Amino acid sequence: MRWLGLISGTSLDAVDAIVVDLTLGGGDDADGGDPARDVLEARVVGGRSTPYPPELRSRLVAALPPGPCTAHELTRLDTLVGQHFADVAASVADEHGGVDGVSSHGQTVYHWVEGGRALGTMQIGQPAWIAERLGVPVVSDLRARDVAAQGHGAPLVPLLDVLALAGAGDTEDVVAALNLGGISNMTRVEPQPGSEPSITAYDIGPANGLVDAVVTARGLTPEGYDVGGVIAASGTVDDDLLTTLLADPYYDLPAPKSTGKEYFHLDHVLAALGGRTLPDADLVATLTRLTGEVVGRELLRTGVARVLASGGGCDNPVLMQAIADAAPGVRIDTTEDLGIPTDLKEAFAFALMGWATWHGLPGNVPAATGASGPRVLGSITPGAEPLRLPEPIVALPRALVVVE
Repeated sequence: MRWLGLISGTSLDAVDAIVVDLTLGGGDDADGGDPARDVLEARVVGGRSTPYPPELRSRLVAALPPGPCTAHELTRLDTLVGQHFADVAASVADEHGGVDGVSSHGQTVYHWVEGGRALGTMQIGQPAWIAERLGVPVVSDLRARDVAAQGHGAPLVPLLDVLALAGAGDTEDVVAALNLGGISNMTRVEPQPGSEPSITAYDIGPANGLVDAVVTARGLTPEGYDVGGVIAASGTVDDDLLTTLLADPYYDLPAPKSTGKEYFHLDHVLAALGGRTLPDADLVATLTRLTGEVVGRELLRTGVARVLASGGGCDNPVLMQAIADAAPGVRIDTTEDLGIPTDLKEAFAFALMGWATWHGLPGNVPAATGASGPRVLGSITPGAEPLRLPEPIVALPRALVVVE
């Protein structure tokens, strides 16, 4: 079954889209044997990232915390983002011969966390526009059910991480899947001899988000981010600012935990500066080193031996070197080694979640989100035809492998 996964992350740089053909145990309708023992085969059909129109991106940036946002503007953005997602979905689906279903994460505009608990989350991008345009069912609003089950609603990518790491055969060392989007998050898998592996996953802290906020506010690049780490490479790290930023209490909170731009935003940087001024390049270099230090220290603290990284941060050599410097001895690879494009991994994960929802399977990993149990995620918007769900699959596959 062909699923199209769609997401725009907290960096607000683009809508990522990927078409994945998913087949379980010789076919989606296979009823022989124990489904829990099956391997889910995934074939990447194709995909790409499509930038937001500049005007729409600017409106989204202005609406995100700490900026105010009225119900009037939020309604308009919900429609405009939904229409843009529909344009991207239709274009990518047409390029690759059509799809059977779409799983759309949408655009997160607020993640409500108080006292260490997630109380609500909002993703915009009205799915009806996608369903109307493509005529296929759309799974959306994938975080809310986990929050309702006392989870953080994040991270959700561990569904893919756990299955893909199992398919990779990494069974002896502690392995982590690391995502470097606006926020850095990690899924850590520790083997347990004679039993199922121990899984933890959580948001580590900022990845590209703080750098993006500064680059956008100061108009340093037309793209709104530090392309290839060029700005960071030209600057010098300010040790005093770095020390102040590293002292943030979020980093010491126990997992599960989640965060976002409602916490790590431009005012967070300005507060740490305390009225000081720094050259643009030095500020970007310091914020890039901050991510490297925070991520690298967390890898060492949790005994990770090998990392499979993904996300836009993989394209920033200064950031990747900062992580390597802060985590000596840790082998740092990317999800390309598993056949999953680094820049489209989250879209891949949401395609998988859509498939899971369609088949009545849970899409959250309670050990990662803190939810009270596994839950089937999201809401389904019918396509052009009446909604006909298949017979639910009994249990999740034990592994996922990417095939040619």
